[in-house]
Amino acid sequence: MTYVIAEPCINVKDHGCVDVCPVDCIHPRQDEDKGEVMLYINPDECIDCGACVPACPVSAIFPEDELKEEWKFFKEMNADYYKMDTAAFEAKWKRKP
Repeated sequence: MTYVIAEPCINVKDHGCVDVCPVDCIHPRQDEDKGEVMLYINPDECIDCGACVPACPVSAIFPEDELKEEWKFFKEMNADYYKMDTAAFEAKWKRKP
């Protein structure tokens, strides 16, 4: 299981979760930001420690199996952020959320 950042992060991007992540799996960091609308967790690097959850002021981080039904697509979106180039990612996800 991994953690997923979902809808409440959109247009918020508080970087408190980035600062507490022991494996640096949440991006973009402030110095990497290219205008993304939210932050994303790399599922291949997340160690499921949960340190990010209480650091999020808008309660946007969930264990993947606890995502609301209407937010389940955020699991794929978080993974795609790390697998796709920027143009492909934006083309796929511009319709959502």
